[in-house]
Amino acid sequence: MATIQAKISRGHKYWYIVESQRINGKPRPVVLAYLGKPEDLLKRLQGFCTNGTLKSYSHGGVCALLEVARRLDMAAVINRHVKSSRSYRAQKPIKNNLTVGMTIVLSAVGRACMPTSKSQWAGWAHSTSCGYLLRRNLSMLDSQHFWDMMDAVPVDAIESIERQLLEKAFGLYNLDSDTLFLDTTNFFTFIDSTNQHCTIAQRGKNKQKRNDLRQVGMAMIVTRKDMVPLFHISYKGNMHDTNIFGDVILKVRRRLSDLSLDSDRHTLVFDRGFNSRENLALIKKLAMYYVGALTPVHHKQLIMNAAENFQEIPINGLPMQVFRDKRIIWDEERTVVVFISENFKAGQIRGVYQSIEKKIRQLQKLKLSLEHSSAKRHGKDKLQERIKQIIKGQFTANLINWALQQDSSGKLELQFAVDQQKLDELEDALGFRILMTNRHDWDTAEIIMAYYGQSQIEHTFKNLKNPYHLAVRPQFHWTDQKIIVHNFICVIGYLLSAIILRQARMQAGFNGTMDTLLDSLNAIRLAAVLEQSDSPGPAKASYQLEQMSEEQQRLMHGLEIDRIHLHRPLFNSVGVYESK
Repeated sequence: MATIQAKISRGHKYWYIVESQRINGKPRPVVLAYLGKPEDLLKRLQGFCTNGTLKSYSHGGVCALLEVARRLDMAAVINRHVKSSRSYRAQKPIKNNLTVGMTIVLSAVGRACMPTSKSQWAGWAHSTSCGYLLRRNLSMLDSQHFWDMMDAVPVDAIESIERQLLEKAFGLYNLDSDTLFLDTTNFFTFIDSTNQHCTIAQRGKNKQKRNDLRQVGMAMIVTRKDMVPLFHISYKGNMHDTNIFGDVILKVRRRLSDLSLDSDRHTLVFDRGFNSRENLALIKKLAMYYVGALTPVHHKQLIMNAAENFQEIPINGLPMQVFRDKRIIWDEERTVVVFISENFKAGQIRGVYQSIEKKIRQLQKLKLSLEHSSAKRHGKDKLQERIKQIIKGQFTANLINWALQQDSSGKLELQFAVDQQKLDELEDALGFRILMTNRHDWDTAEIIMAYYGQSQIEHTFKNLKNPYHLAVRPQFHWTDQKIIVHNFICVIGYLLSAIILRQARMQAGFNGTMDTLLDSLNAIRLAAVLEQSDSPGPAKASYQLEQMSEEQQRLMHGLEIDRIHLHRPLFNSVGVYESK
């Protein structure tokens, strides 16, 4: 407990806020704040300040994230796995009076609040109350500091660190877990093609359309209710989803066991990109439940049966045409559910029409070039191949009728038109979804709603690509170890954010998104009043929260951080969080 004590120095009495703490196993009085002479203290109590200046800092976001990290004992968990790096021969490297674990925590908090490069981190931190909360000068934390400390985190320890953090999170916050969503994404990099120090960054089909750049893949599993990342893995950017599935599912099964989560209560939901005979056989061997998707074009007979036997049932309060049956798929009986998703259908139709318009423009341009008086003679065979390349596509290859005719002068003329009948037939065939599961006891609505929850992890990956909060980029690392540790930092930043979002919803009635929550918290500011005195030395500072909106007050109170700025520093001198 903190107390106010007076000290006599050179005949003058000075007041301090002092707390007894154990240092090297012995109780010692530690000064938390200097209050000054009695007349200075009286001025503060009366809110009177002369010859002072005011400065304010972004406070709510860093305070909420650091408090969750403190409760999880995150820095200490990471420090238990640290190994000496090439830069530091000591067993537990410390730099700028910060441990590796504390450095990783600070980096994760920065990713959540405002993603920057490591060289710009200190500049961002200076605009926040981070230094005040930790009672540390963070201006020395340059990019070399982060690189050196990241170098001491072994890649093979990340899985264990993640597990221990989740164990604490489930125990402290009573997290819910039943349905788990699995998906993958990739993040493009600017790593040069000739860089031989990096094998994880490879060229592949980039989901942000940057196929010209090397990329790194990431698989992640999140919980349905709170979007808490239960597991993640970084892998080579040219690996297909079906190839990474086996490694992921084995580790997820082990993670459930390590967290004492009943596998009978958990259902893994994944998209059709993970489907293969081998993957489903592995799921059966591990005795896990799942809901997956099938590609309609590979199951035309099932689509035909469904179209003739649809039944209308309510899904989430709305009527939906649904067909349910049991079928042998890859040598195993599975419950299948076929339905028409109106949103999916509308998106497919929109895509078809956009593709047709693009192809019509290309054909029209080709037609005009053939009709030009100075047009070169074209070989018919080559021209036909060119037209086939223009109209090819998943749905559009048979929708455009065309013909090449030769006029009296020997020039080729192109005629084309959209086949409206085929287009109408295609519209009727679009929008089908096929789900499969071994949850034979679930009703149809449960199966469909579980699959619809897959959008949760899509939102997670959107957050990890949000340039304002949580983004994996910018990423300026060129070795496999640094890239994997960087991704880990981003994931634990997301873990901290998911926990404060859950707290805000449960304890403050917050209904917005994670992005909105971080914006609202970052807008809560801590004001510092700097009082100049006649005596030499630094200016005296007093701190108070700026005026907040009602929602911000609810958030601060619900997250239990409304008075943290008045408490002791959040960690001790070597950067390991103190327990309450």
